[in-house]
Amino acid sequence: MRDYLLTLCVTAAVTYLLTGPVRKFAIATGAMPEIRARDVHREPTPRLGGIAMFFGLCAGLLVADHLQNLNSVFDQSNEPRALLSGAALIWLIGVLDDKFELDALIKLGAQMISAGVMVAQGLTILWLPIPGVGTVALTQWQGTLLTVALVVLTINAVNFVDGLDGLAAGMVCIATGAFFLYAYRLWYGYTIEAAAPATLFAAILMGMCLGFLPHNMHPARIFMGDSGSMLIGLILAASAISITGQVDPDTLKIFEGSTREATHAALPVFIPLILPLTIIAIPMTDLVLAIVRRTWKGQSPFAADRGHLHHRLLEIGHSHSRAVLIMYFWSALIAFGTLAYSVHSTSMWIVLVITVLSAIGLVLLLLPRFSPRAPRWAEAVVPPRYRRRKPVPEPEPEHEAAADERVPVPAGLHGSTAIGHRSRFSDRRKAGTPS
Repeated sequence: MRDYLLTLCVTAAVTYLLTGPVRKFAIATGAMPEIRARDVHREPTPRLGGIAMFFGLCAGLLVADHLQNLNSVFDQSNEPRALLSGAALIWLIGVLDDKFELDALIKLGAQMISAGVMVAQGLTILWLPIPGVGTVALTQWQGTLLTVALVVLTINAVNFVDGLDGLAAGMVCIATGAFFLYAYRLWYGYTIEAAAPATLFAAILMGMCLGFLPHNMHPARIFMGDSGSMLIGLILAASAISITGQVDPDTLKIFEGSTREATHAALPVFIPLILPLTIIAIPMTDLVLAIVRRTWKGQSPFAADRGHLHHRLLEIGHSHSRAVLIMYFWSALIAFGTLAYSVHSTSMWIVLVITVLSAIGLVLLLLPRFSPRAPRWAEAVVPPRYRRRKPVPEPEPEHEAAADERVPVPAGLHGSTAIGHRSRFSDRRKAGTPS
């Protein structure tokens, strides 16, 4: 665990320190597109934040390769090299898109090629654990098509949700945290070495998001752009593919004993079918709704609009920060709820807690104008917008003599002074009053 935390911290530090210079580089190169109709920010903001995130990925992999407990991942598996190859290609296309606005079909083709590069180097789905059936081996074409489809869907889902400051990075970080705990438990608790690459990918992805978030929170100083959103989407998909299609269910010996015991024992293996979907549940829902909405209107599925979930939260009265926090809440509820159920599948209290938290989330959605205030003892550590407003003292009445002072206004061709060169006074006395 210490090695994973060290890798996470190094990745976050490199990403954080490079984001500032990358912002200056984006401004110098003109990677600041004009504000579009669907945008919610008011000032042109530089993109290319994915450059810092990509170098954070490289730093994390480099550090992990030199750690004693993690270098075996690089010796026993080719998945880290496959991930880096696919990430470099999709990152390059994203940088070009942030600068020159590439066509949507070009980006779609690049996403498929990136997925194919990873498949060619061994990062692919080999089999699927299906409840009630067991392990189903896939042919080469089936595994390739399924891997490419999962990569493309995940990349576009993350790209679609990247519409508010800090939204995509925060949601991916929260969901990846749950995925890291699951993968680490599978690797350390069940001593399955095939789960080690997915655990490493998740730790690095969390570091990338945590290092970029301080620069991207509202009001954002820089956007990750497609170079960042497509990059983290690809890494998220690679983590899910690694632990879903590479871990052999037979190593857990789950198909022994009674049917009930086998079902409960099989949950750690069946969860990979569900957990990757819960990680992108909200982005995927947004993606499906966007495609249906645009197709129903006769538009292209790739046409941009203001109908995403985060746009709807803003329209019903939520502030920018509050809409982001609500999306964080639902992402954490779905991901960690599934994780908790995979650990204690027979505990009814988990279902009750998820139900209560869902009710709380619905109440928060119905109170868009509720402004939370921190207690007075915590005001020193919370942002200023959550502190109680101090009463503003009333201005003292000015002295009567000061009120009678007249401030001369320079003469010029404006208004009534255009007829002459005499100075005028700001407060004219009424006619007939003594001066």
